[in-house]
Amino acid sequence: MSTPILEVRDLVKLYAAATAVAGVSFSVPAGICFGLLGPNGAGKTTTIEMMEGILPPTSGQVLYRGETLGTRFRQEAGILFQKTALQDFLTVRQSIALFRGLYDRGLTVDEVLRLCALEKLASRDNRKLSGGQQQRLLLAIALVNDPAVLFLDEPTTGLDPQARRNFWELVQSIKAQRKTIILTTHYMEEAELLCDDIVILDHGRIVAQGPPRRLLHEHFAQVLLELPRQDFPAAARALPLNILESSDRIEITTDNLEATLRTLLAAQVPLGHLRIRPANLEDLFLELTGTELRT
Repeated sequence: MSTPILEVRDLVKLYAAATAVAGVSFSVPAGICFGLLGPNGAGKTTTIEMMEGILPPTSGQVLYRGETLGTRFRQEAGILFQKTALQDFLTVRQSIALFRGLYDRGLTVDEVLRLCALEKLASRDNRKLSGGQQQRLLLAIALVNDPAVLFLDEPTTGLDPQARRNFWELVQSIKAQRKTIILTTHYMEEAELLCDDIVILDHGRIVAQGPPRRLLHEHFAQVLLELPRQDFPAAARALPLNILESSDRIEITTDNLEATLRTLLAAQVPLGHLRIRPANLEDLFLELTGTELRT
């Protein structure tokens, strides 16, 4: 069995008032997109910062290709942080060239511009970029050393839907080169599209781990029914169904759609606003953490 590119062993991070990470362990095979998911305060940002070598763990280890983090890791890793301040009065090309100069090896500036679709913006002042364009520039900077492992920490937060989808296409093109990607995100659609394997954290511990489709199969029946909360009579809550209530809707999971519909009709539940769909990662997230998605 090949050595994983990254391995986290019994990682713990203690602060004076709280335990941020409480004994997390997992491994990341080379060439996949690995997602770290969880609500705010779950420990995912602390975990990824320890994986990046930025934050020292209280105990436990992070291994890169079987070795403790060191010079090789720093040369072969790329990081797109949640927030990055760039030097003022530099163009896109100059910004990329500045960071490229920090590494002995890597891609040329022109290669990075092409990879991140920034050729037409090469001479623009980096302060005059849109949100989506700036994220592409920050991704380009993370790629200047042609990294084997790329960390993307909530890369599409604040982007409009079109810019987010454009960024996803870039990530998929990088993933196609068999690079390893570590992704944190609050967008479950993003994780479901990009990730081959995920870990869901809550209260500093892993509550689920595995490929998204396998986890959905393990936790949910085949289909999910949604009804507005106001359309669901109080008496119907006692029906022998797998019912989950949220602030505005009722969700019912079932592997026998026809029988469930007959039960609802017999209980005189109005079905005019019924929605039937397969379960997704957001459903899994809410079931496991009991928490609304937050940014």
